[in-house]
Amino acid sequence: MAVCARLCGVGQSRRCRRRQRHNQDVQGSDSDLDMDEEEEERIVGHKQADNGCGGLEGCSATAGPSDALPEYASANVNTHGWVDRANTGPPNPQSLLDLPPELLVEIFSLLPGTALPNVALVCKKFRQILNTETIWRRRCMEEFGMKEDLRKMEAGGVSNRDLYVKLLHPYRHILGLWQPDIGPYGGLLNVVVDGIFIIGWMYLPPHDPRVEDPMRRRPLFRIHMWESKKASVECMYGHKGPHKGDIQTVKKDEFSTKCNQTDHHRMPGGRQEEFRTWLEEEWGRTLEDIFHEHMQELILMKFIYTSQYDNCLTYRRIYLPPQLPSDLLQPGLFKGTYGSHGLEIVMLSFHGNAARATKLTGDPNVPAGQLTLDIDLTRPVVLPDLERQRSIEELSRLVLGVHEEMQREAEQKAKEISTSPQEAAEGACGGATAAEGVKAGSVVNSEDCQSGPNNSPNTPDVQPFILPLGVMARNEVYPRTSKKCFYGTGLIAGHGFTSPERTPGLFVLFDEDRFGFIWLHLKSFSLYSRLTDHLAHAHAPNMERFEAMLRNMQSWTS
Repeated sequence: MAVCARLCGVGQSRRCRRRQRHNQDVQGSDSDLDMDEEEEERIVGHKQADNGCGGLEGCSATAGPSDALPEYASANVNTHGWVDRANTGPPNPQSLLDLPPELLVEIFSLLPGTALPNVALVCKKFRQILNTETIWRRRCMEEFGMKEDLRKMEAGGVSNRDLYVKLLHPYRHILGLWQPDIGPYGGLLNVVVDGIFIIGWMYLPPHDPRVEDPMRRRPLFRIHMWESKKASVECMYGHKGPHKGDIQTVKKDEFSTKCNQTDHHRMPGGRQEEFRTWLEEEWGRTLEDIFHEHMQELILMKFIYTSQYDNCLTYRRIYLPPQLPSDLLQPGLFKGTYGSHGLEIVMLSFHGNAARATKLTGDPNVPAGQLTLDIDLTRPVVLPDLERQRSIEELSRLVLGVHEEMQREAEQKAKEISTSPQEAAEGACGGATAAEGVKAGSVVNSEDCQSGPNNSPNTPDVQPFILPLGVMARNEVYPRTSKKCFYGTGLIAGHGFTSPERTPGLFVLFDEDRFGFIWLHLKSFSLYSRLTDHLAHAHAPNMERFEAMLRNMQSWTS
């Protein structure tokens, strides 16, 4: 504020304003310096009236050919129709206070909304100018993407300033992606400015096993100023329409929701009707349609566990991964098939020579937040011909061959570390055990240290692909060509995340939006398809913040 005072030539005290008037050679006796603030404000207001601003009620935010200009400026429009700034206001302005009000409106419109309260503290003139709706309309549009929706709010008697100050600014910290704390199940919440509301949309995967269908959305809460002059929070859970709710900020990057009328979540038919309705929304079928007994148990368990929260949940912020030029494909969110557990959402990210998929939704075996896939991009695998691809034994030989080689290299590296640093460095890069060549049905190993995926010149751009006989796939419609294959491991565990173990498998890249993973131990295939929804306020500011978030996610459910 001190900087603003120096720029404007004003200060917080009357002494500063006296000095300003003295420096501007304002004539008057010593008694004039002792005038009270009320008289000073009358002078400021009189000066503004002389300038034709009329208390800023008619001031325009910009000065263009079609703008309504103040009287004193109308005679200073040049031949192009624009205001000649050099001929408006005092001939030699010494501070911001000397600038015409419409120019100050334009300047203040360029400032972030968070800076405007401090500007208002500088002096009364600035405080009056900041009541101009044009400034706040521009802030709502540029910071929160509101456009035509502002007209609806204005028609309802809500000013742009109130909209920004009482709704958008106070709740700006909850915009973006969040993971709800629902035990092992997790989830994906996207909080956005949606029309005249701030809405929390819960993203649900498509019905199993249609992995390439679009995501489904369910509103959990909304915040608005439609019915009053203050922001109102409503719970959207249940089937009786919006009702009273509350949002509380727990700490940085964490908030909680509370429903104040949980009776709105109950249905006339009791828990049985609630379960049938939930099952149809969640799975798109009835329990009688699901013949697998174990699958029925998992579904019933999830309903009992998740429905007990009644939309009273805690959310933790998550980020989308940054993209680097060396990435194998664009990182982001993918829907994947997980056998009896149905479809789940994972986040694919790249970390040097590794690609990792982290669960955003989970199950009682491997909960949300855990690293489901870990792919070594320095270990490409060239598939054999289609006939040999049909053999699970052939695939096992290829993948387990890489697995055993990695174990030997790890043992060798441990020995070399105990001998000399130079030999240890050679072992870290692969040493003398590099691949002797690339041929069909073989493993391709890196010959030296790389910063990205190994792209062998002998590897074809597109390879025919077919699942081996005996490998189960929830979705039988999968791509029949692949671009690249890599060795990787998948996380499996017993119920309750007991005895977790990383087991070898094959990562198959089909195209920019689809990949798959063959779990050798389970003889199962998971197909993943990209989530293409636009997610605003979601990208990580940097890789360090993103990796710290991943570590926190794993600790939530470990």
